Amino acid sequence: MLKIGGQKVPTALVLLVATDCVLITLGLFLATVVRFSFGARSSIVYYLASWQSIWRFVLAVLVCELSLYFNDLYDFRVIASRRELLVRLTQAFGVACIVLAICYYIEPDLEFGRGIAALASPMILSLTLSWRLLLVERRHSLGAPKRMLIMGTGPTGISLARDVILRPELQLKLVGFLDEKGENIGKSLVNPGIIGGTADVEAIVQREKIEHVVISLRERRGHMPVRPLLRLKFAGVRVEDAHSFYEQMNGRILLEHLSPSWLILSDGFRKSALLVWGKRALDVVVSLAALVFCLPLFAAVAAAIWLETGSPILFRQERTGLRGRRFQMLKFRSMTNNAEDEGPRWAADGDNRITRVGKWIRKYRIDELPQAINVLRGEMSIVGPRPERPEFVSMLEEQIPLYGLRHSVRPGITGWAQVKYQYGASVEETKTKLEHDLFYIKHLSMMLDLAVLFETVKVMISGRGAK
Repeated sequence: MLKIGGQKVPTALVLLVATDCVLITLGLFLATVVRFSFGARSSIVYYLASWQSIWRFVLAVLVCELSLYFNDLYDFRVIASRRELLVRLTQAFGVACIVLAICYYIEPDLEFGRGIAALASPMILSLTLSWRLLLVERRHSLGAPKRMLIMGTGPTGISLARDVILRPELQLKLVGFLDEKGENIGKSLVNPGIIGGTADVEAIVQREKIEHVVISLRERRGHMPVRPLLRLKFAGVRVEDAHSFYEQMNGRILLEHLSPSWLILSDGFRKSALLVWGKRALDVVVSLAALVFCLPLFAAVAAAIWLETGSPILFRQERTGLRGRRFQMLKFRSMTNNAEDEGPRWAADGDNRITRVGKWIRKYRIDELPQAINVLRGEMSIVGPRPERPEFVSMLEEQIPLYGLRHSVRPGITGWAQVKYQYGASVEETKTKLEHDLFYIKHLSMMLDLAVLFETVKVMISGRGAK
């Protein structure tokens, strides 16, 4: 199965992306054939066989795929609603047509022609819509789901069960739970409930044709049937710890009932010299490019802030960085000048300290752009855990175990937690963000950084999760 960092990408999603490429290509091909059908057959072959036509197809497929992605059409929750699906597909291909028109204006030789475009658009829309409706009808799976058993009734296993039920694209069917003492058989935990005891795991696996066993015991000592699990493992049944499986499925390390030994003994957390230097080179290149290309935007935002609330334009705030070192982080000022007269506090929904300009630049994350200067100074990275204020760090380290581990890498302008979760404005939300940050640190790689940057663009366009 394909992975981004350490998070598994559902096979149904990979299949959807690949099939979209095929269907878009097919729509363009059929439109081309119909358009040239009244002429000589040799003219069709000549047109399609040229390198120029190959690049035409590549450009059209790439733009359409990106438009589908930015319109959340690879989110299975969106696909589940037929009305939302039709609206978003229409929007996505409308945007794709505009982008392609701009590309054709820049490079006219890549244009298909109005006739082919007029024929291809309804074909592609019909093909992609029909394919997604088929996936919805088949519960996002064209094959039989794998049968899964959760051994134990720990909270991690119950959280896993809820996710499996809500995400049919994972192609997993939860058969039930095994109770540690075998005393609560028939009791409903999520749905289904407890179907046996852990001592009977081998017999239940054989009877129910289980392919995947997830261990989520409240207490392993005295309740772990080691020999039966070994026999199942050697027989080809997948046996996995609940925390490991949760991490792969959700892209976060669940801290609830997590033993520090699990972090010590698990794979990951490696930072080679090549990775460190490569990440720093990416930081410098991206931050320099951002400062150069965003200069007109910087000037417009600075003028808007000054006209509404005067100076200062930039807001400097002390944050905690790599290995606990403090630095002055730069932002465009989005709050009133007296925002912290009563002391530091998290931003919240409807915060009256946020100005009208501030509300807009926070929504699209524009207020964070001056931090490119912090990146050039080496105080921050483009991608990493968001830096927190020292006042909050002291409080959070007391209330959240392992919170200080997030300072083992440079803080970032954007991060895995920012694109996967909302703004953290409470201890509980900060704990969830830490779970994403630990996942990022564990699986740190250039590929994961690029995935975060790609997702950040979508978050900025949509304005999702800002406060």
